[in-house]
Amino acid sequence: MSAEAERINALIREVPDWPKPGVVFKDITPLLSDAEGFTMAVDELTKLAPQPIDIVVGMEARGFIFAAPVALNLGAGFVPVRKPGKLPYTTIDQSFALEYGQATLAMHTDALWPGARVLVVDDILATGGTVGATASLIKRMGAELVHVVVLIELEFLGGRDRLAAEGIDSVSALITC
Repeated sequence: MSAEAERINALIREVPDWPKPGVVFKDITPLLSDAEGFTMAVDELTKLAPQPIDIVVGMEARGFIFAAPVALNLGAGFVPVRKPGKLPYTTIDQSFALEYGQATLAMHTDALWPGARVLVVDDILATGGTVGATASLIKRMGAELVHVVVLIELEFLGGRDRLAAEGIDSVSALITC
């Protein structure tokens, strides 16, 4: 792990047994409240992005926090992916399975264009469901998913393998645990 990644990792608090027993939650709020650490995290995520990128996509809600400033650093646009009913214009939706049920994500129908080079940025890669659903939305719009960048990858949950099985093999994580 680089010195920058170690500094960033030191600002991520582990909260045991939240939101349920046995889960160790990665709390990024201490990182976000540290201006130097937050800036460093955004800069390091930006460095992991291949060039050129037209659009950075971030998923609700913590993905927004990192995706928007990464987009600014890259000189790219930002597109939010949200829960259904949260976007004011016509959307396309993608449902996906969660460990405990189903979820759905939505994107504006005019957010991307055929051939747009897209970077997905999120705070965490766990099982890969959210990133996989977002990738499906991107593909349905005719855009090209170039790369996925996450702050933290929970390697033991197999998200990267799940994404690879879906044809998404260009993934980087700043911190792997």
